[in-house]
Amino acid sequence: MKENRLKHLYVEELKDLFSAENQLVKALPKMAKASTSEDLRAGFEEHLEQTREHAARLEKIFKALGESAGGKKCKGMAGLIEEGAEMIAEDPAPEELDAGLISTAQRVEHYEIAGYGCVSAYAKLLGEDRALALLKQTLDEEKETDKKLTQLSGRINVEAADSEDSDEDRGDSRKMPAKARAARA
Repeated sequence: MKENRLKHLYVEELKDLFSAENQLVKALPKMAKASTSEDLRAGFEEHLEQTREHAARLEKIFKALGESAGGKKCKGMAGLIEEGAEMIAEDPAPEELDAGLISTAQRVEHYEIAGYGCVSAYAKLLGEDRALALLKQTLDEEKETDKKLTQLSGRINVEAADSEDSDEDRGDSRKMPAKARAARA
């Protein structure tokens, strides 16, 4: 009985992660486009390819379980992505934008690390050794991405802290539509 309940939870959590990964496949290109740092943009583009692989690994696990991958929306990831979109829409100064994008990305990574850590523990208890190997591979990649973001933040956050871009210096350009700012540049 306990195994059946744990297996049900395991499958539900896998569906949640599958939804989260697919939401990220749509969000990461927007984050890359918004970033002003070439290194950050390249990091988002690299993680997009990795995220596609994470979703493919989950599909393999669902196939082995004889379960459907769909049918659940990860509300946690949707909320994190929405917060990032709101921050981008506020159109902060470039240094602040990149620092905010890193903050958003690290929250996403921590959410995924927690999720993959849990399903890895469930897979181990359930004897799902093949799935466990795939889940641990993804977990390790998520941790590595978080480390890379931390390294990038060391430089980008300092740039944001050192910038003294006032409303007067920008002519209060944050209140202008994006096209008008682009024309002004």
